[in-house]
Amino acid sequence: MLAVVKIAGQQFKVQAGQSLYVPHLQGKTGDKVEFNDVLFVDNNGKISAGADAKATVKAEIVNDLVKGDTVIAFKMKRRKGFRKKHGHRTHYTQIKIDSIA
Repeated sequence: MLAVVKIAGQQFKVQAGQSLYVPHLQGKTGDKVEFNDVLFVDNNGKISAGADAKATVKAEIVNDLVKGDTVIAFKMKRRKGFRKKHGHRTHYTQIKIDSIA
């Protein structure tokens, strides 16, 4: 069984038992979360999409805070002595898909 679910404004293709990193979610390690915004469901060849895809995806938070790679934005104007360095690391949450119902 396959589903496309919208989590925190992004779409993810998920299957039962899959582990994936999503944008940071509220909750602690071990909490159960449920996603109702399912856009597409493929149940052994039976396809439903849009408003017909009435399903829920249940998952468990495996790791509540994972930091992504460092992204650096460096601005410089030549011959002026202007240099600005900004950087950040995006926070993610690791979840494990339990079931698609």
